[in-house]
Amino acid sequence: MNLQSCVNIKKEWDIVGARQVGRDIARKTGFGTVDQARIATAISELARNIYLYAGDGKICFEVIDTINQKGIRMIAIDAGPGINDISQVMEDGYTTSGGLGAGLPGVRRLMDEFDIKSELGKGTEIKAIKWKR
Repeated sequence: MNLQSCVNIKKEWDIVGARQVGRDIARKTGFGTVDQARIATAISELARNIYLYAGDGKICFEVIDTINQKGIRMIAIDAGPGINDISQVMEDGYTTSGGLGAGLPGVRRLMDEFDIKSELGKGTEIKAIKWKR
């Protein structure tokens, strides 16, 4: 099963939709409730960033099912303004929205693999993977 589905993020309600889709995929993939919550929290953060900073984007989900590993890959893509200083936004406590600043460092901690690419004026792509243990 290598299911891929995407949720468009344009309005605040889409954050909830993306979270529900991701949690459902995680449950069907066999993740326990704690990991489902971790995945859902990471999705909320990624979707919220798209909504707040890019205004439009999507989060795609892919089930990874190999002989050795099973997991879920989430890819958050937007065509927003891009991130000027990735190292700065990856610092704990850094916030531009007045939030808690858990943001992207929080997503990195919740997931097993994390990769971010951003280009000013072109947008940002974040890939995160959670492996089933």
